[in-house]
Amino acid sequence: MDRKWWKESIVYQIYPSSFQDSDGDGIGDLNGIRSRLDYLKDLGVNVLWLCPVMDSPMDDNGYDISNYQAINPRFGTMEDFDALLAEAHQRGIRIVMDLVVNHSSDEHPWFIESRKSVDNPYRDYYIWKPGKDGHEPNNWGASFGGSAWKYDPQTDMYYLHLFSPKQPDLNWENPKVRDEVFNMMTWWFDKGIDGFRMDVISMISKDQRFPDGEKHGLYGNGGPYYVNGPRIHEFLQEMNRRVLSKYDIMTVGETPGATVENAPQYAGLDGKELNMVFQFDHVGIGDGPLGKWTTQRYDFMQLKKILSHWQTGLDGKAWNSLFWDNHDQPRAASRWGDDSPLSAKMLATCLLSLQGTPYIYEGDELGMTNAYFKDLSQYRDIESLNAFKELTGAGLISADEMMECLALRSRDNARTPVQWDDSPNAGFTTGTPWIEVNPNYTAINAAAEEKDPDSVLNYYKQMITLRKSHLGLIYGSFQHLAEENPQVFAYRRTLAETGENYLIACNFSDQDAAFTIPADFARARRLIGNYPDTAPTGAVTLRPYEAFVLQK
Repeated sequence: MDRKWWKESIVYQIYPSSFQDSDGDGIGDLNGIRSRLDYLKDLGVNVLWLCPVMDSPMDDNGYDISNYQAINPRFGTMEDFDALLAEAHQRGIRIVMDLVVNHSSDEHPWFIESRKSVDNPYRDYYIWKPGKDGHEPNNWGASFGGSAWKYDPQTDMYYLHLFSPKQPDLNWENPKVRDEVFNMMTWWFDKGIDGFRMDVISMISKDQRFPDGEKHGLYGNGGPYYVNGPRIHEFLQEMNRRVLSKYDIMTVGETPGATVENAPQYAGLDGKELNMVFQFDHVGIGDGPLGKWTTQRYDFMQLKKILSHWQTGLDGKAWNSLFWDNHDQPRAASRWGDDSPLSAKMLATCLLSLQGTPYIYEGDELGMTNAYFKDLSQYRDIESLNAFKELTGAGLISADEMMECLALRSRDNARTPVQWDDSPNAGFTTGTPWIEVNPNYTAINAAAEEKDPDSVLNYYKQMITLRKSHLGLIYGSFQHLAEENPQVFAYRRTLAETGENYLIACNFSDQDAAFTIPADFARARRLIGNYPDTAPTGAVTLRPYEAFVLQK
């Protein structure tokens, strides 16, 4: 058992714009986060991952950085950040920042210089190519719609942007770019932060041939040429040697394209690159011909197969990161459950009893749900708005169908303000919120749930306490049970060193489900469950969204 603090941590992801507004401008900020530190400590989390708070024009809500060593004024000042860091540390809470270095903002001084002329010293900080036959250098599509190339008349060339045109990709082939990034990371670590979550880090190495991709819809898929690219591990090992290995910190890579087979290269136990990676196999379930834009419900059998595959595949080779949702996904209780407190508690039971470091997204501990906006004007997300325009404009989907897809899958579902109480705007702001508050805040909010012993919030607190006090729930091996059961995800967790044995059963359906408790758990102790019962034995019927943890 190789014990590490980041393996034993519970991470809470904060989307700063939507967490807590302290000054009435309708946008969450650093002082708002600071005002809620006691709430977070009481919840039991001990690492906060802050989505980007660096200076940014906010084309992609902060994932377009114009100054890596300054705080965006909408979130406060560097003094506010220092106060947040100090007060979090006083409470035993660490702070992990978002590192966005696949691309910068087009308003970053490097890019402003880069586009001036072909011989500018910063030209090679970005990826510039001449057109081909009067068109883009290749047929790659960008993640937010349109071509991945933007023409710049100043030098009659195109620059690569795998996301928005305002997010030009940095050229990691240039050692000066790597020096700049590593120096910036060192600056933040010397300030006292505790780690980085690395945005789309598996995309920083591009195939230098830049070939056309296989066409899907309007554009070619460039993924095979920039996801897990040819020099990715060389770049990350250099980052580790020069920066990461010098500090006691936590790193997690957002790695689209990660598989059970290649994840150990990124997050192997040898510690040469990162501590862990985010993989997206499970959140891709149910995607259709238009990608994520579908109204299809996910396939449960596929879900448990994927979760089990990652649990067993990384055991003894790398460390898992566990999440149901984040700022880029719809709400967990809506996607994997039925918006009910019961399903939210079931999801908490599962998340917090698997091997890996769990990530709770802000509001999930309250059972917050999708907003199900009815009108396009309610959306703020660049991905959602661009997809609506592009897909309906091309006649691939009707406007009404696309609105249904947005209600289920838009990233804005996760970005509505945290619901603190039943006062106007859910206690998030005294002003006008930048995005509408979910109208169900009068029923789902922290103030009401703190008083209710049976609330989702109090269940999360119990489940977090349970995990922290049982090493077997953190380090124990995983054994999938009842693999063919079409409703139940069940598994054992076993830690030989301490003799701990657990059985976890989760009914992912809104119907009763048959399940047989293994004979060796006949006299087991029930540690927690989302129905008020004693420990079940033998052939049992799990009620809708029932979940429990047994220990023998």
